Amino acid sequence: MENGAVNQQIPVDTTSATITIKGILSLLLQNVDENDNRRLISLGMGDPTAYSCFHTTQVAQEAVVDAIQSDKFNGYAPTVGLPQTRRAIAEYLSRDLPYKLTSDDVFVTSGCTQAIDVALAMLTRPGANILLPRPCFPIYELCSAFRHLEVRHFDLLQENAWEVDLDAVEALADHNTVAMVIINPGNPCGNVYSYQHLEKIAETAKKLRILVIADEVYGHLAFGGKPFVPMGVFGSTVPVLTLGSLSKRWIVPGWRLGWFVTSDPCGMFRKPKVVDRIKKYFDILGGPATFIQAAVPRIIEQTEEVFFKKTIYLLKQSSDICCDRINEIPCITCPNKPEGSMAVMVKLDLSLLEDITNDIEFCFKLAKEESVIFLPGTAVGLKNWLRVTFAADPNSIEEALRRTKCFYQRHARKL
Repeated sequence: MENGAVNQQIPVDTTSATITIKGILSLLLQNVDENDNRRLISLGMGDPTAYSCFHTTQVAQEAVVDAIQSDKFNGYAPTVGLPQTRRAIAEYLSRDLPYKLTSDDVFVTSGCTQAIDVALAMLTRPGANILLPRPCFPIYELCSAFRHLEVRHFDLLQENAWEVDLDAVEALADHNTVAMVIINPGNPCGNVYSYQHLEKIAETAKKLRILVIADEVYGHLAFGGKPFVPMGVFGSTVPVLTLGSLSKRWIVPGWRLGWFVTSDPCGMFRKPKVVDRIKKYFDILGGPATFIQAAVPRIIEQTEEVFFKKTIYLLKQSSDICCDRINEIPCITCPNKPEGSMAVMVKLDLSLLEDITNDIEFCFKLAKEESVIFLPGTAVGLKNWLRVTFAADPNSIEEALRRTKCFYQRHARKL
């Protein structure tokens, strides 16, 4: 980075083992010009509650209020979660599986982020390594670093709709590999894996004798040609740790209600020593508020399908607008239209820009000059790309990308 002000904000050698999305977005916010009277538009964080068109269902709100007013849920919950909460999550996830989960398979976590930490903590041992996708949600790399778990990256193939490079997975794995991670629907890519591709992933993992950690925090948020298929469908082929939450589908990320689920009908995770280790680890964790847990059965059972359909409609509409406007700006392109989740990866063509050397500098200057925030691709392991969140109202997306086009015109390389 040539610009001194940018250099002071983020070092050139920032690595994914030290990056957090919130950390970079915080620095970008600090770089916004306080004298710019235009409203700040952030398309950097996957939090749809920032926009009025996205809101949770009334049933969810009433369930939480009733749980509080009942005066029954002011004390500690069991560390693994309330029994009725675990049972409701098991029944909810079992709807899409060829077998039935039980409440014993479900552990309630403080959001999906805590579920990620639990998964990696359970698998860590001296010399172990884990296979992570590139690009990837950066919390996996950060948690691995804290756990002294070696990270090996396999690429997601942009030319194949961000499918897993299974040849790379086979080449990377060895006798110390404990698991591979998949995120479906994809964050940051907005992809959705087909049944056939997930089946190949399961077969590859079985061959390599490793687990699959399936991050399904965006589960069911699919609006392209492929339906969402949970990895747990292949639990009889390979043991699966399913991670998820209410956050995205119910639009309540601040409620911090997630789950860590052993999708394993063959019973590897039901061995007494394994179960005891998981339970003991949960004894040192702080789970979600008891009244939030108590509301879960009603939230799951009484949310009407029309609510989910509306969310899908809004995401499809906003993703189409986002990609169309991106492709009107010469220096950025959207090579793969999103099929799910709330974000898309956008390719940056630096050869068309006069005084910008990488994605981080692009984002810092854009924030300062236009009060628009995107996430640099470096944060998710893909340099000179951008992650753009489209979980926003159409007017905000239109305005953010109109400003981005003005930014390009100002910095375009002179021919």
